Amino acid sequence: MVKAPQGEHRVVAVILAGGSGQRMGLSTPKQLLKIAGKTILEHTLGVFEEAPDVDEIIVLMNPGFLQDAADCVRRAGCTKVKAVLPGGTSRNATTQLALDALADHPAETTSVLFHDAVRPLLSQRIIRDCVAALREHRAVDVAIPSADTIIQVDEDVIVDVPRRANLRRGQTPQGFRLATIRDAYEKAWQDENFEATDDCTVVLRYMPGTPIYVVPGDEHNMKVTEPVDMFVADKLFQLASSDAPDLTEDEYAEALGGKTMVVFGASQGIGAAIAELAQRFGARVFGYSRGATRTHVERPEDVAGALAQAYSATGRVDFVVNTAGILRIGRLDAIDPDAIEEALRVNYLAPIHIARASYPYLAKTGGQLLLYTSSSYTRGRADYSLYSSAKAATVNLTQALADEWSGDKVRINCINPERTSTPMRTAAFGQEPPHTLLSADQVARTSLNVLLSGLTGQVIDVRREDPLSGGRSG
Repeated sequence: MVKAPQGEHRVVAVILAGGSGQRMGLSTPKQLLKIAGKTILEHTLGVFEEAPDVDEIIVLMNPGFLQDAADCVRRAGCTKVKAVLPGGTSRNATTQLALDALADHPAETTSVLFHDAVRPLLSQRIIRDCVAALREHRAVDVAIPSADTIIQVDEDVIVDVPRRANLRRGQTPQGFRLATIRDAYEKAWQDENFEATDDCTVVLRYMPGTPIYVVPGDEHNMKVTEPVDMFVADKLFQLASSDAPDLTEDEYAEALGGKTMVVFGASQGIGAAIAELAQRFGARVFGYSRGATRTHVERPEDVAGALAQAYSATGRVDFVVNTAGILRIGRLDAIDPDAIEEALRVNYLAPIHIARASYPYLAKTGGQLLLYTSSSYTRGRADYSLYSSAKAATVNLTQALADEWSGDKVRINCINPERTSTPMRTAAFGQEPPHTLLSADQVARTSLNVLLSGLTGQVIDVRREDPLSGGRSG
């Protein structure tokens, strides 16, 4: 039982994490799968940890994975979690176990939000709206309009087509005054045919005089149930990251003041823009490049020397950025073998050398390594075989190291910019219409936002056009 709090009205978030992962075809519960460098459960816990209106959190977990859930709580740094408890064999049984755990909480001054652990993209706006609605209503659901026509069938034959204007697709959280959901379940268990797939249905059936207010949901608040959902959710995290609002000048200065950043490829393009921006906000920036400092990123000794120099000067390394690269265009069979070797050393081996050398420094500060890929990594293009394959390898390196380093709180991410106006691109393609290219400053701003985020293992798209809103991004 969770100890009853003292004082005024409180809000308890109950994270329902009892799923088994069977629909995924997995032996591991889907809430323990990783998206964007963290388990789905960690993402979900983080949303409620950050919610100012939520006072405490209870996790109901598949009984065979309680320690895994406790590890997620620890990694997420959740101070609001009061208990990790075994869930039941059904949704209704799990809800009842949560109610049992809250037995000594005041029924009229406690609100409960039940949320699916596998909805990690829940917004703070929805939480705020639910809490606000529970000040006036005793039961609250979250739902979005249905874009599809819903049909009712009997033995695979359509028997009715309800009006779409009256239909909604239910999401979570579902919120209740504790007294209301307790009473509804007490009555429900008296029904020998009791069965419901969600808690609002229990209130609707067994306390029919209680209005259930509907809070507008969000298409992003998706439930990760099928294998394809993992890919969709991962992409939504990428888009949300690239479209995150900039910090204020004071917030940037507070986050970067006293920090040390090492930038490889800092003499021009995106690297120069990042170095200038970070330095403007108070970071100690050490920029290295082949031309300015005779630093060759493909040489492990040069990389090690650069990092040691920065550490010797400031006593720390918080961020390491690598924008160095070589773009060789042409048929593979026509490229000089020496040029092939150079491109592979700079575009692929260099990130490996930088990662190996950076790790000991970043482990001391809980810092981040930031790499760069290209839109060509998703599908190799003719005349780009060297560049595309190396950039695809960089993405896999990012994702793999995020897992390897997660226990040491070292983060690694990868920026995937659309075509960007840089000297390297101009040398390869000549002058192009400026309105068709991102600026190096746009990519630098997003890069800084990622460095200051809690993301890891993520590939963040930076585009001129936001594919979700039709507006500008970056």
